[in-house]
Amino acid sequence: MGRIYGVHLMVLLFLGMFMSSFCQDDDSDDFTAVYIVTLREVPAAHYEAELRRNSNGIRHSGASERLNIHKHRYRNISRTDKRYSSYIARVHDSLLRRVLRGEKYLKLYSYHYLISGFAVLVTPDQVDKLSRRREVANVVLDFSVRTATTHTPQFLGLPQGAWVQGGGYESAGEGMVIGFIDTGIDPTHSSFADHTSEHPYPVPAHFSGICEVTRDFPSGSCNRKLIGARHFAASAITRGVFNSSQDFASPFDGDGHGTHTASIAAGNHGIPVVVAGHHFGNASGMAPRSHIAVYKALYKGFGGFAADVVAAIDQAAQDGVDIISLSITPNRRPPGVATFFNPIDMALLSAVKAGIFVVQAAGNTGPSPKSMSSFSPWIFTVGSASHDRVYSNSIILGNNVTIPGVGLAPGTENDTMYTLISAVHALNNGTTVADDMYVGECQDSSKFNQDLIQGNLLICSYSIRFVLGISTVNHALETAKNLSAVGVVFYMDAFVIGFQLNPTPMKIPGIIIPSPEDSKVLLKYYNYSLERDIMTKKIVKFGALATICGGFKANYSSSAPKIMYYSARGPDPEDNFLDDAEIMKPNLVAPGNSIWAAWSSVGADSVEFQGRNTLPGENFAMMSGTSMAAPHIAGLAALVRQKFPNFSPSAIASALSTTASLYDKNGGPIMAQRAYAFPDQNQSPATPFDMGSGFVNATAALNPGLIFDSSYDNYMSFLCGINGSAPVVLNYTGESCWVYNSTIAGADLNLPSITIAKLNQSRTVLRSVMNVGGNETYSVGWSAPFGVSVKVSPAHFYIASGEKQVLSVFFNSTANSTTASYGRIGLFGNQGHVVNIPLSVIVKITYNTTKT
Repeated sequence: MGRIYGVHLMVLLFLGMFMSSFCQDDDSDDFTAVYIVTLREVPAAHYEAELRRNSNGIRHSGASERLNIHKHRYRNISRTDKRYSSYIARVHDSLLRRVLRGEKYLKLYSYHYLISGFAVLVTPDQVDKLSRRREVANVVLDFSVRTATTHTPQFLGLPQGAWVQGGGYESAGEGMVIGFIDTGIDPTHSSFADHTSEHPYPVPAHFSGICEVTRDFPSGSCNRKLIGARHFAASAITRGVFNSSQDFASPFDGDGHGTHTASIAAGNHGIPVVVAGHHFGNASGMAPRSHIAVYKALYKGFGGFAADVVAAIDQAAQDGVDIISLSITPNRRPPGVATFFNPIDMALLSAVKAGIFVVQAAGNTGPSPKSMSSFSPWIFTVGSASHDRVYSNSIILGNNVTIPGVGLAPGTENDTMYTLISAVHALNNGTTVADDMYVGECQDSSKFNQDLIQGNLLICSYSIRFVLGISTVNHALETAKNLSAVGVVFYMDAFVIGFQLNPTPMKIPGIIIPSPEDSKVLLKYYNYSLERDIMTKKIVKFGALATICGGFKANYSSSAPKIMYYSARGPDPEDNFLDDAEIMKPNLVAPGNSIWAAWSSVGADSVEFQGRNTLPGENFAMMSGTSMAAPHIAGLAALVRQKFPNFSPSAIASALSTTASLYDKNGGPIMAQRAYAFPDQNQSPATPFDMGSGFVNATAALNPGLIFDSSYDNYMSFLCGINGSAPVVLNYTGESCWVYNSTIAGADLNLPSITIAKLNQSRTVLRSVMNVGGNETYSVGWSAPFGVSVKVSPAHFYIASGEKQVLSVFFNSTANSTTASYGRIGLFGNQGHVVNIPLSVIVKITYNTTKT
């Protein structure tokens, strides 16, 4: 494991001076921006993949033709060859000098492994000059991206299932390297220590990454667990949004998000989770023996930019990671011929060709249809579902009414009743509601009368400002502590309709009442119990009493999992016109709601709308989002690859998909929340566009029976089949569509699902399965989508180990409809394997029988 000593301060100073001289002219012609430039050169990863396949005696049509598109003097390359990297950088520098003779520009990155090109800061006039060069294939404006566990191993059955198959938690994921494109990592966290086991823990020989060393990421930050760490911020720096004091020009996590996701996937086993002085159990990653490599490209204050993300992905692949986990999504749907053609997805296509399994969060833009933020069939897209552990507490009023609420907080002592005092009735003489309309949110202790509040329960309002992060629970708790209050009761403002709160840690007795209706019950009792002077109307006695029950104890629900309202939904949008792609998204759902995991030591901000529920100085936080679901799958994929080291990325995806569960713990259908407001009152059975193949079944994925496999060439045939895509494919890959003998539609990709955007009368779709288990006989059953008849042949088949079987699926439209309908094919083996294939048909068109 190498280390690199950074000169980040020098880089920041240089970029600062460069930008001040570059941007001093406000003329629009001199306006600069970051662009990602791809060249007409096949990336190194493609050469390596072809050489690897040829060395194994495998040849694909067009392979030699593609290899001969361009020749250069470093033909016998490897991903670790630093001479090749420096050579490519010099080629890029030479091109820029020739094209932009004597002009100012700034090259930020040279990409050479997954895509061939570079990121550069230039003016529109310079973009035009670059675009006209024969060597340049494509120029794309940089765009922004954003970030989209103690109990989940038990909920997923790992201790008795998947971990046991691999020899227990001490070997689960051993030898696998998971690369995280995120906000970095806190290397001091015990979840990433390498001395928690007595067993040898060597760094995998196939990994060649390095660790940056800076003042806030010193030598020794990496170890045999955390084996690689770098950061990428050149695009952010050129935009002037990078704040070195909070964003850290190093792999160190100034936010907490990256630390959280890394520990979910691969954190050490048995790490005590202690928050607010309470022990919530012991944490473990899904693959606790896996190694972690961090590629920081997202930052606390602004998110991130594609140029930095592509550089991080390129480096991760070159370093030799086995899995890439991205808990990030673009801020907008990519423009152009199809959503698949964007720098991030195309870099990930090359990563898949190099054998890397890629996981991405679906996005937190649900529950509307077509809200998906992860698009491509080579990317494994993960939605968010609940698990069965919930935390709740309650407040008992003096009139014996009990109101439920949320809050990871202690209760008041010995069920003692304490006086309730509203913040707006305890103002000091210098403060009025007219002066500060938000004073009831309890954000500033100087505005209150301590003599009134001391020893009582303080009532504060929870308004939309908490949702937006303007006000915080932590500030209110600090106010209560400064005023010597016994505890805090938050009531929900009537304008915050249906907002779903995560349990929030509190070090003093506290509760948040999430229902506006229940909040009215509290306020009605409180106001009714006030005694006022008849003449002055001033309050002379606070008569309302209450006691808060503790919220530390977990409850377990039988209705889990369910699809969370924020989890992005299909159908997968193919373009900005929202045409439907024939690709099922999401692929799968996994636990993503109320997930305990590691937290950065400096990531203390509590912003409820982002799901960050932690306290200053705490090492764990509870978060919700598809960002938490994706690393669950990254860790479980490591277990699959550990057992099946020769599985392709699509084979891993198939094993996870076909074995997924369709039912909740109670045996009923998995439900999906359909509304942001009052989500539990607005739910119905989940469809494939809500949950993909279903809820991940970690143990079954290690024994899938049959798999569906797809190759890079299949994906290229799919891309070449998109109308008008040929020049774009050439621009991004350096490969011409003419070398592919035929093109295929999305529904014809050999995926473990079938999605048909428009069924015009009838259609036959083929699928090929390969047996990775023992000899077995399968029978086929199916349920047809509404308005469609289905027939699968053969209906029975015997398949020997290692053999393949082609299935023919005939669809016939029986009704005209534009409403999506769903079905399922099941392959039932006599050795116990069950293979699940979801069906989705959106538009159905029958024969026109109207007489004229």
